[in-house]
Amino acid sequence: MTLTSHLDRRAGRVYFALQATAGALWWVGVATVSAVREATLGGLPVMLVALLDIPLFVVMSALAAFGLRWCAAAAASWTVLVTASMAIYATVTGLAGWGALAMVAASIGSLGALLLVTLDRIPSEWLLVGPFRARVASSASPRAHLRRTAAQIVVFWGGALVVVPAAIAALEMRWGLHLAMPMGVRAAGAVLLVAASALGIRSATVMAGTGDGTPLPSATAARLVVTGPYRHIRNPMAVAGIAQGVAVGMLCGSWLVILYALCGSLVWNDLIRPWEEKDLAARFGAEYERYRERVSCWVPRRPRAVARRREAAPSYTDPDV
Repeated sequence: MTLTSHLDRRAGRVYFALQATAGALWWVGVATVSAVREATLGGLPVMLVALLDIPLFVVMSALAAFGLRWCAAAAASWTVLVTASMAIYATVTGLAGWGALAMVAASIGSLGALLLVTLDRIPSEWLLVGPFRARVASSASPRAHLRRTAAQIVVFWGGALVVVPAAIAALEMRWGLHLAMPMGVRAAGAVLLVAASALGIRSATVMAGTGDGTPLPSATAARLVVTGPYRHIRNPMAVAGIAQGVAVGMLCGSWLVILYALCGSLVWNDLIRPWEEKDLAARFGAEYERYRERVSCWVPRRPRAVARRREAAPSYTDPDV
């Protein structure tokens, strides 16, 4: 069961109510606590910002909580505009980094709530384009699939584990958000990175060698893969990728990179995985359902736990743990 399956229009309205409350409390803090004002606004003119932000952020969010869609659109649009402005300001001046970070979070929440208020759901299919659009790989030799898999690893690991974390870590330093981490954390990050990368490479080679395809959805395996790491968890590539992201954050001493990896895990689990599993169920039918009942999504099960589960619930419910 995923988080998004529980979200609807009411959840969007609740979010806007919470955002209006948080915004009002923040403005009280700005007016009364100099540390809050300096950390979140830097040298920006408080009165001018308040003149625009209170009606367009606080009031519009409050009205959106009552289901007014145009208010939800206004609040989300203003939030995105302020986020971009605050990010530029914090990057240029090195001030108000916490304010920029808070607005990034508010933009993500506002846009998600806007979708819920207007569409009554999060349209995750919008993410399933390009390399994330499910297409079965064309028939080729295992060696050809291995070459494609190696190219995918270079591109996606280079982007997700080098380029993006480097940008996040640089902004963390520039915005004054960096928090020192002990050397032991960095050492543990190095060990975790090696272990997670080994799992990722092993999973990818098994997928290419026995699945007649690649790990990428745009050239997905033509056969159901249940060997290697897939014997123990259904998504070893995802587990490896999340662990790699956390490890990179630990290694470079960036809590924001760690947060980026954890947020990525939520996006994958709640928006990508349901569609991926729907595709697998459509293509492999009962074979996949038996595999899904036997093997968990994230955490390997002990054999006794699997046996007890079968006795207690012979029909499939939800094994995702």
